[in-house]
Amino acid sequence: MSCQFLLSLLPCLRKVERDTDNGSSFLKNGSMLLENLIASCGAKFTNPIRTYSADELIRATNNFDPSCMIDGGRNYQMFRGFLDGRSIVVKKFMWENYEDEARSLAICDIIISMQVSNHNNVLKLLGCCLEFPVPALVHENAAKGVLNSRGGLGPNDQSLLPWKTRLRIAKQLANVLTYLHTAFPRTIIHRSLTPSCIFLDHDFVPKLSNFSLSVTIPRDVTTVRGTLGYLDPAYRMYFHISEKTDVYGLGMLLLVFLTGQREALKFYLPGDEQNIPYASASDGQIQETVDPKIFEEVGEDEKARQDLHDFTALALLCTRYRSELRPDMIDVAKELMRIEKSMFP
Repeated sequence: MSCQFLLSLLPCLRKVERDTDNGSSFLKNGSMLLENLIASCGAKFTNPIRTYSADELIRATNNFDPSCMIDGGRNYQMFRGFLDGRSIVVKKFMWENYEDEARSLAICDIIISMQVSNHNNVLKLLGCCLEFPVPALVHENAAKGVLNSRGGLGPNDQSLLPWKTRLRIAKQLANVLTYLHTAFPRTIIHRSLTPSCIFLDHDFVPKLSNFSLSVTIPRDVTTVRGTLGYLDPAYRMYFHISEKTDVYGLGMLLLVFLTGQREALKFYLPGDEQNIPYASASDGQIQETVDPKIFEEVGEDEKARQDLHDFTALALLCTRYRSELRPDMIDVAKELMRIEKSMFP
């Protein structure tokens, strides 16, 4: 597949000869992408992608008009556009004073997305544009948009999802993360799980995105990257990254789904096992911390309340300070499947 993609670059190279404004960016980005593709030659690339011109993406997004922006992080912005008769999402990296770093993030995003986009719970990569100073990514559109910081939809954090939908999203996220951890010659760690990297399609199926910080292990890591509140303490304090790094991030997402609140921004001290200040698996505190809308759906059903207790206990187990005490992702996926079948047979 990587050979097909490289062949698709050849017509663009002829264009570069005529367009010096974009030529240097194309050659610099293309050479770095080629280098990373060669380094990943043992990986499986199952998703054919194409290259887009800068003019195409500018037209598709009305010159990246702010009214088209649907999400933005510290390093990137995402715009909804329309191209070739279909709705798309364009991810444009911001590079002011950090062009080399932004380029590395974008290339990583492309390489990992090319490997995993065949999974139903990944936001599919359609292609990329190498003519900007930093490559831009072109994804399929997801009709419902991106989750907000409370795990719902909408810009004002007001549209929380039904409990059944939250639980199904959690289960499918655990499944796709299990896929990242087990389906490739080298384990892929997402490393940056937050609500803002989760899109929902028309049927509320979650689509995982933003692989710019993803890594394959084993690998030496000397810097900490990610979002406070979702960072694995073992990674944040000791630069230790493993499958349990994603288990921790997913555990924090489970707590967001459970409470309808933003992540707990707590710094951990070695040996501190009281890791979530606003949630506990004790019966008394579940009533106080769980989103009241969930109790409205669950009602007085004792079995459903026990399943809710089990969900809370699983979230807390995933966020244990010591990574060896957390479950494997495949076991998290199995438990979420069991809870879903029990609550919604």
